[in-house]
Amino acid sequence: MKNLRTNIIFCIFILFSFLLLSRLFYVQIIQKDFYKALAQGLYNSDTQTESKRGEIFFKDNEPLAINKNWPLVFACPPKVVEKEKTARILSEKLSLDKNFVLEKLKKDSLYSLLKDKLNQEEAEVLKNLNLPGIYSTATQGRYYPQDSLASQTIGFLGADNNGQYGLEEYYNDVLENSDIVLTLDYKVQFMAEKLLSQAKENLDIEAGQIIVIEPVSGKIVALANFPNFNPNQYNKYAQQGNLNIFQNSNTQKLFEPGSVFKPITFAAALNEEKITPLTTYIDKGVVKIGGWPIYNYEKKVYPGAITMTEVLEKSINTGAVFVEKKLSHNMFLDYVDRFGIFEATGIDLSETYSENEEFKKGYEINFATASFGQGIMMTPIQLIRAYCAIANGGELVKPYLVEDVGVRPQHSQVISSKTSRQLTTMLISVVDNGFAKTAQVPGYYIAGKTGTAQVAFSALGIDKRGYSEKTIQTFVGWVGGFNPDFLILVKLDNPKTKTAEYSAVPVFHDLVEYIIHYYQIPPDREQNETP
Repeated sequence: MKNLRTNIIFCIFILFSFLLLSRLFYVQIIQKDFYKALAQGLYNSDTQTESKRGEIFFKDNEPLAINKNWPLVFACPPKVVEKEKTARILSEKLSLDKNFVLEKLKKDSLYSLLKDKLNQEEAEVLKNLNLPGIYSTATQGRYYPQDSLASQTIGFLGADNNGQYGLEEYYNDVLENSDIVLTLDYKVQFMAEKLLSQAKENLDIEAGQIIVIEPVSGKIVALANFPNFNPNQYNKYAQQGNLNIFQNSNTQKLFEPGSVFKPITFAAALNEEKITPLTTYIDKGVVKIGGWPIYNYEKKVYPGAITMTEVLEKSINTGAVFVEKKLSHNMFLDYVDRFGIFEATGIDLSETYSENEEFKKGYEINFATASFGQGIMMTPIQLIRAYCAIANGGELVKPYLVEDVGVRPQHSQVISSKTSRQLTTMLISVVDNGFAKTAQVPGYYIAGKTGTAQVAFSALGIDKRGYSEKTIQTFVGWVGGFNPDFLILVKLDNPKTKTAEYSAVPVFHDLVEYIIHYYQIPPDREQNETP
């Protein structure tokens, strides 16, 4: 009996060993090419990363770009039994083109990737299909949990595992080794993008941008764009040829700002003591430069002696030309240069800037129109950077999005602190008494300036001189008056309103009111104070 039990155990052991050796022989010898190809295929697949990429977070640690294990589906073409039927089923269940799938199933290969980054529903469906030659596994890939939020700012990780566009591209090398934390505030960014979406609904804007920045430091709190995209689905936009959606219009799209540029003209003249806030001139409604007439908006005429403060309040074009004429053209050009309009800002994103060669040619008419922001090109980030110098005591800052990366350069003094105070007072008066009254928030000093610029035919790709009926409507302003907390730029492309007073200014008001409550900024003005 004892020998029988021993023999049975020995036989079971021999049988188990035989089965194990058979399986090893099958895997290592018979199927070695398949598993080798599978391993190589996974290693080289579009979503596989050789090492964990650094992740990106908002300043309050809300994730913006993280790593995630994604299901993927692949085929071993020689093992697929019914290729036509399999292609039809997979195309229906995984939202793929049938011809694309069939081509993949006919490849002369042991590994053919069909789709990566499956969603949970697709992964469950695939699990229940049990199709011969179709397999699934998981691999690490990039995931953007906020979907379209800050999409042009973040960019995306491309198929070659290199960052493309936005911060993913700019900090590609840094992200190979470490995480980065942004200066962006999740809630302010969310609100800014929400307001742009509402502007699409209410004003039918074609596009829009909002920037929120700390004017003393250059720290960017929000950088919003409309329209935006979902970086988890960047392939869809690329396949449609819609590559422009990936560009950040705040740093890469040039525009003529219109009257929102006037404070820069005034800053130069104030700093050179060519004017004071109370300097007056007589408006005749039109100025002729070399035979070219320059009119005020809607050809209005403002009778009597007009002060420089009133010129800004009423946004008088002829008044801006008067101010520019107080300077030499070279001096005006020098100040535009000082305010950083002819150079990159240094922000940690790809950016575009214009040398404004046409403006620099020195024609009288060019200097006249540039004084009120037409015929001179810049990006929103360049414009708000110039305003930072007006608001913060005269220093040109470098805007930035990531803390503790590199050495912050010293700020350059553009205008004196006296000029900064004078111009701030004038811009508070614009909000109190001018076209920006709807920007007011009781208990707070709000300073700012509107701008409604016509869009040149050339900017629309039309081979024609002059300007179209389309407009760009902008407001730049800040809360805190002489001790600025936040500076905000709102730019709306072709809203269905006449001027920025009715479009950009209300958007600014809603955002600044939100920021005041969110950050609990204490009042700095008597609520019953007379403007």
